[in-house]
Amino acid sequence: MKANQVSDQTALAAAIEQPKFLLFKHSFRCGISGAAGQQYDRFVDQNPDFPTGWIDVVEQKLLSNWIAEHSGLRHQSPQAILFADGDIVWSTTHHSITDDSLQTAVDSIHSK
Repeated sequence: MKANQVSDQTALAAAIEQPKFLLFKHSFRCGISGAAGQQYDRFVDQNPDFPTGWIDVVEQKLLSNWIAEHSGLRHQSPQAILFADGDIVWSTTHHSITDDSLQTAVDSIHSK
């Protein structure tokens, strides 16, 4: 993972409240997460200035659970969640996480 790992609830809560933030949740133990992680890394390479971060749902289970509670989204892994000013504006999971789907989601908030 190339982007910043989010390490605690305070940092994640602050990140979510930014005008835009993409969160990637995954597990290093899962092959589907590995493939999605490669897509996420490609997105990060193509968008180095876009605020994004990731968490390992196994190592950071409490943080992963907090995200589910805070967002109202059912926990899944891998999962990508796009926030704008604290609100979820897009999310997807598993094989739907591609560099193209991430780019399209990000472009949609830029066009508003």
